[in-house]
Amino acid sequence: MTTSQQELVRFLEDRFACAQACTECARVCALRASLLDPGGTQNQELARRKGIMCAEVCDATCRVLSEEGGQDEAVMRMQLEWCRTVCLECAHLYDGQSDGEAAAKSCRECARACTDFLATLG
Repeated sequence: MTTSQQELVRFLEDRFACAQACTECARVCALRASLLDPGGTQNQELARRKGIMCAEVCDATCRVLSEEGGQDEAVMRMQLEWCRTVCLECAHLYDGQSDGEAAAKSCRECARACTDFLATLG
């Protein structure tokens, strides 16, 4: 396999891994947000809103990564950076929540997958 073929395979593998991480993070954050009481404490409400936002951003990122054809690399880069930022913010909020460890872990894994995939973009 040539170097360019190896780079393409790595690009596609990292893209797929990132899309999977985004999907899982969206699922976990949506579930976590649905379990938090909308009328709860200010901290709970913030975590619920951030969880909803994280789920939506991860879902949008997964859709961008799943598109076929010529994508603008700058748009893809912006989406990945946005996803990474939101996931890290959400993980930070979940760190302070009871039973939030799994959601925080999922958010961090998604942020790491975004970082790894950004590295393949050069």
